[in-house]
This record gives sequence, C-alpha cells and structure tokens, in this order.
Amino acid sequence: MQHSIAGGYLAKGFLALLLTSAAGAAYGQDEPTAIEEVIVTANKRAENLQDVPISVSAITGDALAKSRVTQADELVTKVPNLQLTSTVGDNTPIFALRGVSMSDYSLNQSSPVATYYDEVYKGNFAFLGVAMFDLERVEVLRGPQGTLYGKNTTGGAVNLITKAPRLGETSGNVGLGYGAYDRVDVSGAVNLPLGENAALRVAGVYAKADGWFENVLPGKPDLASVSEYGVRATLLYEPSERLRIIVRGSTSYQNPRNYGIYAEPEAVNRPGLDERQIAANVTDRRHARTYSLSLTGNYDVTDTLTVTSITSWDKGRLNFYEDTDGQATELLEIPYADRATQFAQDLRLTSDLDGPFNFIIGAYYNREKVFNQTTFEIAKDVDSDGLPGVTDADCAIGLPLGCLFENSFDQLKESVALYSDASFDLTEALKLRGGLRYTHDTGDQTNFRSDALGPNGVLVVNLIPPSSLSYKTNNLSGKIGLDYSLASGDLVYATYSRGYRANSFNAQAFFDPSELSVAEPETVDAFELGAKTQFADRRITLNAAAFYYRYENQQFINIDPSTAAQTLQNIPRSRIMGGEIELTAHASERLTLRGAVGLLDTKIEEGIVSGVDVSGRELANAPALTFSGGVDTTVMDGDSGKLSLHADLSYASSQYFEVLNIPRLRQDRYALVSVHVDWESADGAWNASIWGKNLTDRFYFTSRVDLLAGFGFDYNHVGAPRTFGVTVGRSF
Repeated sequence: MQHSIAGGYLAKGFLALLLTSAAGAAYGQDEPTAIEEVIVTANKRAENLQDVPISVSAITGDALAKSRVTQADELVTKVPNLQLTSTVGDNTPIFALRGVSMSDYSLNQSSPVATYYDEVYKGNFAFLGVAMFDLERVEVLRGPQGTLYGKNTTGGAVNLITKAPRLGETSGNVGLGYGAYDRVDVSGAVNLPLGENAALRVAGVYAKADGWFENVLPGKPDLASVSEYGVRATLLYEPSERLRIIVRGSTSYQNPRNYGIYAEPEAVNRPGLDERQIAANVTDRRHARTYSLSLTGNYDVTDTLTVTSITSWDKGRLNFYEDTDGQATELLEIPYADRATQFAQDLRLTSDLDGPFNFIIGAYYNREKVFNQTTFEIAKDVDSDGLPGVTDADCAIGLPLGCLFENSFDQLKESVALYSDASFDLTEALKLRGGLRYTHDTGDQTNFRSDALGPNGVLVVNLIPPSSLSYKTNNLSGKIGLDYSLASGDLVYATYSRGYRANSFNAQAFFDPSELSVAEPETVDAFELGAKTQFADRRITLNAAAFYYRYENQQFINIDPSTAAQTLQNIPRSRIMGGEIELTAHASERLTLRGAVGLLDTKIEEGIVSGVDVSGRELANAPALTFSGGVDTTVMDGDSGKLSLHADLSYASSQYFEVLNIPRLRQDRYALVSVHVDWESADGAWNASIWGKNLTDRFYFTSRVDLLAGFGFDYNHVGAPRTFGVTVGRSF
C-alpha cells in the first residue's frame, strides 16, 4: 500500500511539473503554429485525415515509440471507445470497439475488430506476434468496414503501417533501454540504397524483462515476464515511374513466462497474498512464433488508373500452459495449442479522375487453415476419494475429477469477395459515396474429437467421436453516405453502413456431441453523423461523430446450467448508441494539448445466455465513458538541444466483461497516468528519454470470467503495474 501511495505522489509531482511547464510555454513569446496535415489510407488511397468521412484515429509511429507503446494492447489508452480483453494474454488482444466485441476467447476465432499489417488481414491469434516496432503510423477505423475491408470488421479495423524504404538514402537508428523489472530493450533500423531504383530497410526489436507477478512458491519463477524479438526486412523496387513493388518478410518469437491468474474470492484462493502476488505451480513459458511474407505491387496503367496487387502468406503457432486456478493446487489448468497458415490475394483498380466520379473495384481471396487443441485438466492431483496420488483409474471412477479433457480439430475457412467503393460529386460541395461487397464464405471443421484421459495421458473414454461440421454463407455488405464541404474547408458527413462477421465453429465442446455447433454470422447496421473541423488558423482540430447501431446475432458461448454443456450461439438483437470527440490544439509553438472522449450506451434487446434472459443488460467491454488526453510541451530548444515533456491520462468508467452483468465481476472506473521526458540533440543525432507508465500503480482487471459455481473461484487477468525506465538512441 505504501508503494502505491508513493507512486501516487510521484505521478502528481510529474503532472504538476508538466502543467507548470505548459503554463510557461503558453504565456511565452512563441506564436501558435498550424497543425500538420495527417495523411491516412483508411479508404485505400492516400488522403488528408480531415477529408475522410470516416471516424478514424491516426497515431504516428514516432509518437507511439516515444510514449513506450510496445504492444497493440496499449492502443486502448490512445483511442476513444476502444477496449480489450486479455483472456489469452499480452500481444493477442481481443479488441472491442464501440461496444462490438467477442466473448469467445478460443484460439480458432477471429475478432470482430480486424487487425491489418500493411493491408494484410491477420485473423488468427497465431499471426499477431511482435508488431509494434518501426511503424509509420497506426490507424483505428471505428464502425463497420464491410466494403473495403470485408468480413470480421463489424466493430472496425486496426491498421498497423510499417515504415517503407526510401530511395537514395542511407540512414538508420539504434536504441537501447533499461527499466523496471530489469527490462532491457534493443531496437534499430537501417535504410540502404540498392542502386537508383531500389532500397532495403531492415528493422528489429528485442526485449527481455523479469515477471511482475511475484510467485511466492519456493523455487518457482515470477510470471508475466517479457522475452521476445521481431525482425522485418522490406525491399522497395521502382523500375519505372509507373511501377512500385514492395516485398516484406518478417518473423517474431516470444517465450516469456506465462501470465498469472488472479483467483477470487481472496479469502479462499489468495490467503495472505498481496494484489500482485501469486502462488502458481504452473510456470511454463508461452511460445509464439510468426512468419510472414507479402508482395505489394502498384502499377499506373494510365495517369488516372492504378492496379494494386497484395499477395501474402502467414504462418504462426501459439502454445501456452495456463495455471487457470491461480493456486498451488491442480484444481484447473488448461494447455492451449494453435497452429495456423494463411494465404491471401487482394487485387483492385483505383481511379484518380479529374471528373466528378471516382471508384475502387476489387476482388479478394483468403484461405486460412487452423489446428486447435485444448485440454481441461481438472483436479488431477486428487484421487476419487479426495486423497493425493491420483491414478488413471481414479479418472474413470471420479469423472470429471482427476481427468484431462482434451479436444482437437482442424479448421479450414475460405473467403472470396468482390467489392466496390465509389464517390460522385453532386455539386462542388456535396459528394455522394457508396460501396458494396459480396462475400462467399465456406468453412469446414474436421477431425473433431474429445477424450477423457487419465493424468498420465491414458485414454479413459471417448466423449465426442470423430466428427465434422461445415457451413456455407453468402453476404452482401456495404455503405452509402453524403459528405458536405463547408466554405471553411470543414467536412460534415452522414453514412449508413453494414458490417458482417462470418460464422464460427465452437472450440469449447468437450463432453457431448450436442455441444458441436456453428454460430450464425453477426451483422451491424450503423448510422453515423460526423464533422471534421479546424479553426483558429488550423491551430485547433476538432473531430466529432455520433452513431446508432443495430447489432444482430452477436456470437456467444452458452453454458447449459443443468448439464454444463457449452455451445456457441447468438444473441439475436442489441442496440448501441454513442459518440466520440477528438481535439488537438496548438496553444503555442511549444505547447500542444490533446483530448478524446468516447460515450457509449448499450442494451441487449433479446437474448438468453446460460439459461438467463439478458434482455435489458449492458454489452460486455462497453464503458459508458472513456477519455484519453495529454499535454506536450517544449521547455528548452537551443544549441544544447531540445527538451520536451509529455503527460498522458486515460480513463474508463465502470464496465462488465460478460453480458450477465454479475455485480461482483464489474470493473470499477480507473485512470492510468503516463509520462515521458525527451531530449534530442541540436543536430538530431542523439536522443534520450525517461519514461513511466501507470505511475499511480493502479490495480485493475483486463478480463473477468465467472467460475465460482463450478470451481469455487472467479478467473481474472490483471493489468500491468507501474513501470519506468530510460532509453538512449542514435540516428544516422
């Protein structure tokens, strides 16, 4: 507790210093400057952010690096109405955007908030890996993106865009860092010209840190450590003015000690332990390996027509052994295994005509193959009489006690789509936009079986014999809207869009063939009004949006209270409404203020989950209010270099992680404070930073699951504690 109080005073001291510096800068002699133009590719073409009639948050890679955002999970502190659950661990976030989320954390599933790396869709968890390094920017698109991005974007899309090579330039950078929990960071990139028409960029990152979840069991290591690296090579070739080819290859590997589970009620499951202490007997390392190749080509057929081809291949595996009960006993442990490969091809024609009409037309193909294996290990250290020394025979007698319930299956999904996006200038100021996407999806789940095994892996009984399921779905999604450019240059827009999330197979079938199920597709019908404005000589940018959603067939794991059978089903109907406001203000050349507010009001209108009518209850991962904001101020800029201070605050009001809205599982409101102080030499060659995150050492949950009735505890993931450190970098 004293540690937390000290952290609170430290954070307040930092904030006081920053506010004092900001005030000084605001009243200084510097004149305010205009905000730089931000170019995004949210509409699959380079455009000024202020001209794009979509609710988009864009963050530069340099800003993310300076604020120590090293994994995609941390984007939730930067973007309004973006939340996550970390049920399957760090660097594999299950995003929720505007209340659209996924309740099933099985490794064969794909989130309704899609993740893209350089326009390549990464649907399976095994493809995510280490990605937050050497980025040009991150774009978060809110709302259904069913036209240009396709299926599994009912909530939106997160685009990670890496830095591309530059022709004729030899440059690079290297960074070293050290921080709390003996964290060591090494990062770097080099850009090399290969003649007049080609260039190569190689970037990498390495990080290692001790675990912050202290394990009190003698001889057992702490959990939630860091051990990872990622390498990416990008080749640019421009043989002519009309042709541009980029080849990207990357790999990453993670093998930290796995996360720890905070088991409640504390009196039974955590006696005598502090908040970030654990007595875990399973401390295996988490293994995640990714490989990725992509070829992007752009060819200008004419001065006004461009053909783009993106061909990609991904391979990944994710394995971890979860100490699900968070205790020294073996009441419940779950090993997970996920292996996946993917091939995708996107081909499109983009116009840049002088007339009133412009378009994008394209075709897309994706083939994803997954192997999934999950094992529930239940009380394998206690025999059928409740005594230590369990045997395989005890499983047969005491089932489910002393048993390992293992299921496995192969999954193959193929998707073919045709899409279009077009705009037409009705007048000089008024533009009509629209688009359609037709998608044909097929899926096959084969070789599914589930067995009860003894603790030594001996087969006791086959529970679900070899089985197969399949689906075939056709979907038409799209959008239509109007945007109006005011005389001031500001933009006002109104859109209707429909998003689509494909069918899903149930990976949680263990005990009976009746659990095998296919969930119907989800759809979101979204109505949005928005405005993008700049004023005070472009020193202030204010963007706002209001929306209303009809959310149908959200996919949920349903547990039969009488048999404990798990099936994947749909909640027929929900509604969501809310809005966002994002503000950036250059108060002076030395002072910038940032702020973003997200508002949500969600309600399930029809649905039964686990035998309970959930009508009228809130959706999961949908806090009514989120806020993120910060101040950036330069306190010195001269011959000795530039010194700047940056403070960030993110806030989320109370929320549920499940739709039953169980009061004890509600996460109360909380705020996180982060600060970094940066120095850069006058010639830009050297830089250094002192940074701290979660400075008040706030304790909060990132996921909560009700296991009280079946196992006597609630399953909880905990957010990272206060961390801090220093980095030094050199550019050349």
